[in-house]
Amino acid sequence: MSKHTIIAAQTRGCPGRLTEADIDAFAKSLSSIGYTNITVQQKRQIASAFALWTRKKDIAVPNLQELHVTSFIKEAARWRSKARDAIKRRTLYLLFDYLRTEGKVPPSLMVSKTIAPEAILQDRFEQHLQQQRGLSARSLQAYRPFIHGFLVERVAKTGSFCPATLDPQVVRDFLLTRIGDPPNGSAKLLGTALRSFLRFLFQSGETAVDLSSAVPTVRQWRQAGVHNFLVPEEVEQVLRACNPTTPVGRRDHAILLLLARLGLRAGEVVALELEDIQWRTGEILIRGKGGVFERLPLLADVGKALALYIRQDRGQSSSRRVFLRSKAPRIGLTHAVGAIARRAILRAGLHPRVRGAHLFRYSLATNMIRQGASMTEIGEVLRHRSPDTTGIYAKVDFGALGTVASPWPLIGGAR
Repeated sequence: MSKHTIIAAQTRGCPGRLTEADIDAFAKSLSSIGYTNITVQQKRQIASAFALWTRKKDIAVPNLQELHVTSFIKEAARWRSKARDAIKRRTLYLLFDYLRTEGKVPPSLMVSKTIAPEAILQDRFEQHLQQQRGLSARSLQAYRPFIHGFLVERVAKTGSFCPATLDPQVVRDFLLTRIGDPPNGSAKLLGTALRSFLRFLFQSGETAVDLSSAVPTVRQWRQAGVHNFLVPEEVEQVLRACNPTTPVGRRDHAILLLLARLGLRAGEVVALELEDIQWRTGEILIRGKGGVFERLPLLADVGKALALYIRQDRGQSSSRRVFLRSKAPRIGLTHAVGAIARRAILRAGLHPRVRGAHLFRYSLATNMIRQGASMTEIGEVLRHRSPDTTGIYAKVDFGALGTVASPWPLIGGAR
């Protein structure tokens, strides 16, 4: 009997197509292994779309293979990205594993891509960072190789990753093999990522003790250098470099004003929605780091530029984001703010060492301290939670510091 005959016979005897009942049961299985409700809902939507696709393609459950995942991702996504494709692929491999466990898919008819338990744990950790801690996709990408390295090393040494077997010595041994002498910025990021992961293991009940304290702090001299900044005249020069006669120029001008006048971060500009601009009260709602909402005054020139862009250039879109792409699809900006800032700085004929959106935030802090503002005042404008963070932004040359420094105390007290 040929291979094709065997497959045909098994297909005739199979229960049929992938149904919503299968997807519901799959979602319940995800909840049982620790995925949050939001994550389960996201993965259920992906699995449900895949099930619909298989029914349209008339693919029986026992005949599902890896190539169907690839075909679905290529056909189903209107706007594709590597990150979205990776999430869909991991979700569907989890679905395949579930179907195999239930006996609905013969392993011989499918290329097995079993998701290792440590990979599932790392996926849960990243979902925790994104949903509970409010970390951006860029931060997740920075953390990923460090956590992956830790998991891989433990699997190589013990055969599997068992959180219950972790202890402070295991953590320190891993760090000693990774951190050079002297430690650099990468070492500090490694410590931050590992500390966050160990804290997650404790909070989720995977470990009985919080091992995050076993990760030593990497000492770095945070105030050793002086950041690049633009003087007020150069900031105005950059703002004038935007073409006020074109829709893109007016959009970019409004974005740069938010960076320069209010010190917004690039991600905060991207996240700004139409409802966040409160015209009657003269305020603007900022969706800050960690999911914190804060209010800033809507300055006159900022409000004027925003109103001009929204009324004249933004156009209609289902997106509620204030700033949209200039070309189809007309959706909200993603990571374009840094590029907009760099292009404007170059058009203005300036060549600072750092040309991104954060340069305007540094410049605002530096120029405030040169005008005599206190660190507390600067911290309030930049919305810092820690005075130490403000110190990083508000570094200037010694001549400028001398104008606002407190007098040195004399023996016996000041006279």
